Amino acid sequence: MFGYVTANFAELTKEQKQRYNAIYCGICRRIRVQSGQLSRLGLSYDMAFLAGLLMSLYEPEEEMGNWACALHPVKPRAWVDNPYVGYAADMNVALSYYNCLDDWQDDGKYSAKMMAEVFSKHLPEIEARYPRQCQAIKTCISRLSELERQNCANPDEPAACFGELMGELFTYEEDLWADTLRQMGQALGRFIYLLDAALDYDKDAKKGKYNPYLAMGTGKDWPRWEEYLVLTMGRCTAYFEKLPLVQDKALLDNILYSGVWVNNRRNKEDPK
Repeated sequence: MFGYVTANFAELTKEQKQRYNAIYCGICRRIRVQSGQLSRLGLSYDMAFLAGLLMSLYEPEEEMGNWACALHPVKPRAWVDNPYVGYAADMNVALSYYNCLDDWQDDGKYSAKMMAEVFSKHLPEIEARYPRQCQAIKTCISRLSELERQNCANPDEPAACFGELMGELFTYEEDLWADTLRQMGQALGRFIYLLDAALDYDKDAKKGKYNPYLAMGTGKDWPRWEEYLVLTMGRCTAYFEKLPLVQDKALLDNILYSGVWVNNRRNKEDPK
């Protein structure tokens, strides 16, 4: 369930692209420092949104620089660093571990098993830094697996479970903004789960894998699914707008009001 919370690059200004990529590269850099070189293979733009959101809300002091890495050895790329970039890096590794474990258990992908072993080496340190978030990931992933085994026909149940997971990740600390961030994360998590299920419908049907829409037995129904998605994203943005965001607000707006719909639109126009 990675890769849906991304920007619509076609609508970003040059400055916004540079800022977005600097956050992304900053997370990549911190993953290397905190969890090793190979762990960077799990990097996702989803965590760039989380880091950008927390940075906009808390406005920390930022360290900036340029570096040439293994993926971009010729031209140095700008990066930005602060505690929230480091937090996003840790959450990326924790989520990547469980994502790979799920791929190994569901599809028997040996590559996923190998990557899960890479990520697992760093979990104890991440759990020590963020026990609440990591416990939420464990609990919710376990509950999701049980719902899948039961072939749950109510999409709201697994969506709410993944929403709970994301709600805890969005809540960096229990402060004035914790409730709003948690509610926003829960809604975004629901959206991600429901969008993922819609986009994977044909693939899951072909492979005989669990999909809540398949379990419903109603057939492929994009108009109905879009209603679910619009409602959940509407709830997400309602909480998002309650936050006093100024820094990078236009970039964050692009992601939530445009970017998250790009995959949905592409799937409808070019179904696979």
